[in-house]
Formats: sequence, C-alpha cells, structure tokens
Amino acid sequence: MAESVSYLLDGQVGIVTGGAGAIGQALAVGLAEAGSDIVVADLASQREAAEVTAQLVRERGRQATVVAVDVTNVPTIEEMVRQTVATYGRLDWMVNCAGINIRKPALEYTEAEWDRMLAVNLKGLFFCTQIAARQMATQGRGKIVNIASQLAVVAMPDRSIYAITKAGVAHMAKAFAVEVAPLGITVNAVGPTFVSTPLTASMFSDPVFVNEYLPRIPAGRFGTTQDVLGAVRFLLSPAADLINGQLLIVDGGYTSW
Repeated sequence: MAESVSYLLDGQVGIVTGGAGAIGQALAVGLAEAGSDIVVADLASQREAAEVTAQLVRERGRQATVVAVDVTNVPTIEEMVRQTVATYGRLDWMVNCAGINIRKPALEYTEAEWDRMLAVNLKGLFFCTQIAARQMATQGRGKIVNIASQLAVVAMPDRSIYAITKAGVAHMAKAFAVEVAPLGITVNAVGPTFVSTPLTASMFSDPVFVNEYLPRIPAGRFGTTQDVLGAVRFLLSPAADLINGQLLIVDGGYTSW
C-alpha cells in the first residue's frame, strides 16, 4: 500500500515575518489551522496589528508569540530566531512575507529608494533565510518559503526596483537550495499575482488598472490571500519534501502569455 501524502503541519513551530500585514496574517492563521504554533514577527511599530494576528492564531487552538524584528537589522533577526527556540525549543519553518514597494518610473527613483527597497526585500530575506537555516541545520530539517512576486519573471511600469528585488528572491531559492538541501532544508519562493489587501485597495479601485490588467489573467480574477496561503502551505508540508529551489507562480496564468 502506498504511503499517504500529508499536507498537515501538526505540532510544528514557524515564523511569519511581516505577520502584521494582510498576507502575513492570512498565512499565520492558515498555517495555524494546519497545526503549527506561530511566531508573528514584524516591526515594533506594528505591534498592535501583530497582536491581532497572534490572537487569531490562538483562537484556532495554537500557541502564538509576537516578536519585534527589523529585517534590515541582522541582530534583530538573530534575536527573533533565538526567542523562537527559547520559547518553543525549535524552528521547523519560516515564511518571509516582509517587503515594501515604492512605485514610480524607473527614471525617477532615487538612490535612497533603491537602497531602502533592496535592504528590505533582498538583504532582509537573505539574512532571515540564512539565520533560520543555521538553526534548522542543527535540527537536521526545516523549510523556508520566501514571498516573491509574478514580477520576478515579468515586468510592468513603475515597479522596476520591486521587480528586480523579487527576481533576486526567486533566484535566492536556488542559491540556498544547492547548499542547504544536504542538511535537510528546503528553500522555495512563491510568486503571487496582484493580491487585494488594504495596502492595494486604491489600485484595485482604479478602473484604469482593472481594465488593463484583469484581462491579462486567463483565470479572470485577481489573487486573494488564500491563494497565497494554499501555495505556501503546500511547500511547507511533507507533500513538498522533494521540492527545493523553486519559484511557484500563483498568478492565474498572467505570466503564460
């Protein structure tokens, strides 16, 4: 009889960075429903929203802890992982959802804007992945999923730096996988299409944007936080044990043209 495939995370412990945001909250809650205890990590200024996420996790019967982290500050990443292990005894998985986007024409970006976006979107995810993987290596297993974007493989106006950073996040999965796979660790990325959240509400209420980009999605709709959750939960589950170094695009076919 063939061994059954599991999509559960029963008894595991994981960190969601950017856990105060809409996508981070959906991931934290959904992964708690899959059986994990959750560390909700975000900026200290986002503590109140992070506590809301943690309470939603607890309402699902799982433990939750809020930890302050600035992903551009490596010592705070190290402290986040240290606190996780001190509280729960291990770290089974991490999802890096922290990120920013400054929208403007490529010819108008400043050096400061370049530095800020690379610090959060690329440097931050690199060192979160590195420091989590170091802990996972001592345990002999672990899974990391970094949130990229469909813009990791295509481009669009006014998002050049964002697209560049997300392409880096996608390739980061490969760069880490070739080194950490022998340690029992997987590193993958998820690339969502446009996802409706409070931060993107103005974009989705703009008929010019909707009329231009919705027809480009063969599925006929934009993304939701639950679409992102489905991909992330799969990659963290035992069902995806042999998947490593990959970018899983969740775009309704947008990048198929």
